Amino acid sequence: MRIKWIAGAGAVALGAAALAAAPEPAPAGNAAKGKALFARCAACHAVVPGKNGIGPSLAGVVGRRSASVPGYAYSPAMQASKLKWDEATLGRFLAGPRQLVPGTRMIAAPIAAPQDRADLTAYLKTTGSKTK
Repeated sequence: MRIKWIAGAGAVALGAAALAAAPEPAPAGNAAKGKALFARCAACHAVVPGKNGIGPSLAGVVGRRSASVPGYAYSPAMQASKLKWDEATLGRFLAGPRQLVPGTRMIAAPIAAPQDRADLTAYLKTTGSKTK
């Protein structure tokens, strides 16, 4: 009996550890707040299709592949990254661009707050057609 109890306790401990290690779900984003946050991105990025600046246009970024805006000269690192810009990937990139894509030329500071990243992504989801 004692062996069964120890094994059962071990399973409970493993289950608790798995729950503790599970990532928290991303907060729901608010596009209106994200639009205000985009002001810090607007120095380099536009949300007008085809309007590239220092950075590529972010119109329709959610759902497209990295390094896919025509006419923009991406870094070799971004070209090699082969990312798909979904909500999770954008969140990771905004949290640490150089951690996700070492060698990226993006110089913006990481956005630390998960809610700010979710809001910014919610806004970007509203910005135009996608380029695959």
